[in-house]
Formats: sequence, C-alpha cells, structure tokens
Amino acid sequence: RRMTSRPGRPASLGRGLAALIPQAVASTPGPAEIPIDRIERNPYQPRTSFEEEALAELATSIAAHGILQPVLVTETLEGYRLVAGERRLRAAQLAGLERIPAVIRQATEQDQLELALVENLQRTDLNAMEAARAYRNLHDLFGLTNEAIAERVGKARPTVTNTLRLLDLEPEVQGAIEAGRIGEGHGRAMLGLSATAQHELLALAVARGLSVRQVEELARRLRDAGDGAPVRASAPGRPADAEIERVEDDLRRALGTKVRLARSRRGGRIIIEWYGDDELGRLYERLTGGNA
Repeated sequence: RRMTSRPGRPASLGRGLAALIPQAVASTPGPAEIPIDRIERNPYQPRTSFEEEALAELATSIAAHGILQPVLVTETLEGYRLVAGERRLRAAQLAGLERIPAVIRQATEQDQLELALVENLQRTDLNAMEAARAYRNLHDLFGLTNEAIAERVGKARPTVTNTLRLLDLEPEVQGAIEAGRIGEGHGRAMLGLSATAQHELLALAVARGLSVRQVEELARRLRDAGDGAPVRASAPGRPADAEIERVEDDLRRALGTKVRLARSRRGGRIIIEWYGDDELGRLYERLTGGNA
C-alpha cells in the first residue's frame, strides 16, 4: 500500500536545523535560560547510545566555556520537551549546570522526530540501525513515503530504501551492526538468507574479519547452493582483486544500488540488484537516459 506525505509540510527540513531555528527566533528575543529539571527527553530521539568518554569531554568543555549552541525545545503542559541537543543536555547535567540556553519553538510530534533525526545524521552520530528505525517511525507513525523521508533528511531515496531493508535482518545481525562488529555492507549482503545462514555467516565474518566483498561472495554461494549448504570461507588472508572491488564501488555509488562483477574466462557479467518496481524504473532511466 503506497502511502503519501501530508500536504503543506515545510520544505526546509531536509536542509537541517539551521533552516528551522531562525523561525523560532522571530517570536522570541533570543535563547532563553530554562531549568534543566523541567526538560523531558525526546521520546522520538533516534540515537540510543552515547559514548561516556565523549560526554565527559564535552562536560569539561561546558564547565570551562559554557554552552555555545542552545538546545531546541518545545513547550508542554508540564514544562519543556527536548527536540534537539541531547548530547549538550546530558553533558550540561554532568557539568552540574541547573539551567541551559534553549530556543523554544512549537513542534509537532513529527517535527520532533524529523529534527532529532536530521541533527544526528548531519553529525554522523547515528549508526545504520538507529537510522533505519527512525526512518521506519517516519513511515509508520506519519505515513511518509521513502521519497518524502529522503527529502526531509537530505539523503538519496535509494540510501533510505537500502537502510530500511536492514530491518529485515535477523536481530542478532542487526545487533552486530549496531555494536560495530560488522558494517552496514556486511548486513546488506546477508539479506534474503535464512536465519540459520545469517547466523553462520555472521559468526564467520566476525571471527575472520571478512570484508564486505568476501561476505557477498559467500552469500552468493549459499543462494546458488541452496539454504541447507554449509558456510565455507576461502582461505583466510586471500587477497581480493583490488581493481574489481574499486570498479564495483564506483558502480554502486553511480547507480545507488548493489552491483557485483563476476569474472569468467572470456570476460564476465555485471550484476545489478534492484528492490521493487520504482527502483527498477529509476535504474532504467539512469542507464538509458529515458523513461520506461
């Protein structure tokens, strides 16, 4: 079922916080100093992990120099709700501050999720799974299409689509991506495999430190051999064809989807993956310069 975005949404969200905060300044003389204990957390905050060491460093800086950039809040019946700036708020609490400079503006629940997401994405603070869950919330809670989500967060639509597909992975694989034990590319290579195959391939990838290309090749062999086939890796340390890998990376970036080169004695094949009719149409236009 295709869902459409609500009419009349601000076009500035995809450009980030800088395009939004001045709107609040017009109705207030400047950032207000508000009590920290009256600020509740943003329930739509996509980021779930905060590095303690980095927070401690920020708290030290705040104690010495103060807070240089105000947080963004919206008013509630009980006080305020944080919209953006959770790291600064947490660090200010660590530094022992009782009040914090804040820009106050009206924000709907959708605004709160979008702004928190944009702030974290612009600072590359989110891992792939946190971003995927935030995109899913924008779709499920507010009915935004992948294209509308991409416009709001300033990403290409295929990037949003591919990130969302990570939610189809087994929970153990999702946890490994979130913990940094494997990368987003490793996870995408396992999509479509059975739960057992994903678990076995994950264990092998972590134990041997396999590259994304190696995991993709193992996943291809599993698909060709059938679900019950055992996972066997090539000899550890076997060097990859650096030139082929570079060409694959260039094609992935150019087409915005997974591309694999398969050599043969007389040449080879270029394998381009697509996920849905919309993406097939986009690839057709990109490759032919026309409409299907």
